[in-house]
Amino acid sequence: MTEPHRIPTRVVIIGGSLAGMLAAAAVKDSVDTVEIIEAHELPSGPESRAGVPQAAHIHPLLSGGADAINALLPGTIDQLVAAGANRVPMTTNMVYLSAEGWYRRWRKNTQYLIAASRNLTDSVIRQQVLKDPRVTVHPLCRVTNLLGDSDRVTGVRLLTSDGTESELAADLVIDASGRATRTPRWLAELGITGLTEDRVNSGLAYASRVYRAPVSTNGWPVINVMADPQEPGAAGTIVPIEEDRWHVSLYGPPGSHPSNDPAEFERYARSLRHPIIADLLARAEPLTDVTVTHTTTNRRHYYERLKAWPEGLIALGDSVAGFNPIYGHGMSVAAQGALALKQLMSSGLPKGLARQAQRAIARPVSVAWSLAVGQDIHYPTTQGKRPNIADRLLHRYVSRLSHTATGNFRVATALTEVLTLQAEPTTLLRPDILIAAVAGPLRPQLNGPTFTDEERRRMHGAAISLNRPHSS
Repeated sequence: MTEPHRIPTRVVIIGGSLAGMLAAAAVKDSVDTVEIIEAHELPSGPESRAGVPQAAHIHPLLSGGADAINALLPGTIDQLVAAGANRVPMTTNMVYLSAEGWYRRWRKNTQYLIAASRNLTDSVIRQQVLKDPRVTVHPLCRVTNLLGDSDRVTGVRLLTSDGTESELAADLVIDASGRATRTPRWLAELGITGLTEDRVNSGLAYASRVYRAPVSTNGWPVINVMADPQEPGAAGTIVPIEEDRWHVSLYGPPGSHPSNDPAEFERYARSLRHPIIADLLARAEPLTDVTVTHTTTNRRHYYERLKAWPEGLIALGDSVAGFNPIYGHGMSVAAQGALALKQLMSSGLPKGLARQAQRAIARPVSVAWSLAVGQDIHYPTTQGKRPNIADRLLHRYVSRLSHTATGNFRVATALTEVLTLQAEPTTLLRPDILIAAVAGPLRPQLNGPTFTDEERRRMHGAAISLNRPHSS
C-alpha cells in the first residue's frame, strides 16, 4: 500500500539574529525546510555582524538560557567553552558588590553564566544551526510585508538588495527581526487592532570597551560593582571573555552618563563606589574604542493578549520584548521562548499552534519583564511607569533579600536561581525564604573584594594594586 502524498512544510524566519537561529533550531526537526531572510551578509566566523550594534556591550548568557540552548542544540555550550568562552559558576566565581554589600563566593551554587563576546556566541550557534541541510539563509533580502489575512498568514513579500520583489509562501512565519520589528504595523494592515505596548525607560546609558587582560582569564571571576541604592550613580562590570580579554561595561543614570572619550573611560570607572574595576583596568591594554548606547528602554508588545491572532505567525525574541541590558536577560529569554516553541511543535504544525506558541513565549518574557521593570521603575528619572505602594514594598523586600544573601547561602541561591531565569520570582515568597529575610544575614558582612589566593597571586604577578574604596 502506497503512502498518501504529503505536502512539504516550509517555515520562513525573518532575521538571522541569535533569536532567528534559535527559532530555526526549534522548528527544523518538525518541518521540511526552514528559510531565514536576513537583511545583511552573515559572517562565516566570530566577526561583527551588521545590524547588531549592541554586540559592543557585554553579553553574558545566563544558565536559564544556556540550558535552553543545549536542549535546542545539544552540545552547543560545550562547543562555546571549547572555543574560548568561560563557564562562570554563580556566585562562586563572582566578585560582586551589590547595592547591599559584598556577596560571598559560595562554593555550592549550581547556577552559572557563559562569559563570551556576542560575536563568538552568535558564531557557534549559527554554525550549529546552518550545518543542517534543511536550513537555508537568504542574505541581503528584506521582508516588506506579510501575505494572507487576519485569519492566516501564508507567506511574506520580499525585496532583495538589487530591487527585485517576490513572494515566498510559508506554512509558518516567525518574526525574529528584533527591536526594528514591523509586526505591529503588519497586524494593523491585516485588520488586527488593539495591540498594547509598554515602554519603561530608566534613562541609563552604557559605555563599553574591550581590553587585553593583564592576567589569564581562564577561571577569572566576573567583577560587578552596583550603584549605591540611596544615591543612584555609576556602576560597572568586567566579564572575562575569550582570548584573554576583558569586556568592560560602565553605566549610569542621567546626569552621570559615561562618555565615548577613551581618556574618560577609566576616570569614570574610578567614580564607582569601589575602585576595583579602575584598579584592574590600570594594568590592562585597551583593544577597542569606547562604544556608548542610550538604548536601555524596556519595551514589550502584548501579542498574547490580542483577541484575534492569525494562524501561521509567531513573534520571538526582541520582536516581542527588549529589556534593559544591565540585567543580561535578552539572549536567555529568546532561547527559552524558542524551546517552548520546539516543545509545541513536537508533532508538527497543529491547529492553533501560533496562539499557543505566543502565549508560551510570553511566559519567560513576563518573568524577565518583572525583574527588569521591577528595578528600573525606582530610578527617579524613569519614564513610562512610576512605582505604586505595592512596587515599593516589593522593592524593599527584594533589597532585604539581597542584604540577607550577603551572609545566607539559602537566600543567595534562591536569588541566583531567579536572576538566571531558572526559577519563578514567586520562589522568593517561599516560607523558608520569608523567614530567612526576617532573620537577616547569618554571617557578618564582608568589607572588601573576595579574591582567592590564586587570583591575588595573578594580580601580584601583573603588578595590579588594589586601592581602598573612596566610599563603602
